[in-house]
Amino acid sequence: MTKISSFRDLIVYQKAYTISMEIFLLTKAFPKEERYSLVDQIRRSSRSICANLSEAWAKRRYEKVFINKLTDCLGEEFETETWLRYSVDCEYTTENDYSRLMNQYEEVRKMLISMINSPEKFCK
Repeated sequence: MTKISSFRDLIVYQKAYTISMEIFLLTKAFPKEERYSLVDQIRRSSRSICANLSEAWAKRRYEKVFINKLTDCLGEEFETETWLRYSVDCEYTTENDYSRLMNQYEEVRKMLISMINSPEKFCK
């Protein structure tokens, strides 16, 4: 197992970051009237997963705080899933894009849950 010296080394962070960039590119094609609603919401929640992961890493000295921040990550992940469903139902994106992103988020979700269930592997 490689040594993790930064939140950037976490595979879950790398995956979440990549997905958030995919969402950024995908939402560029959404209608202008969605700029300050759906586009803003989905971009913010997808980015918050990464932001909360970096915050959790900084606070890993305190196991309960670490778990709390990871739980925030999980909440943002579920929120992003909701906005993705809206993007399909509003016909701004395809079912294929939705399925692809959901499969990627399933991996992120499992990793987050694993970290929440075994914080001692990460906490000092």
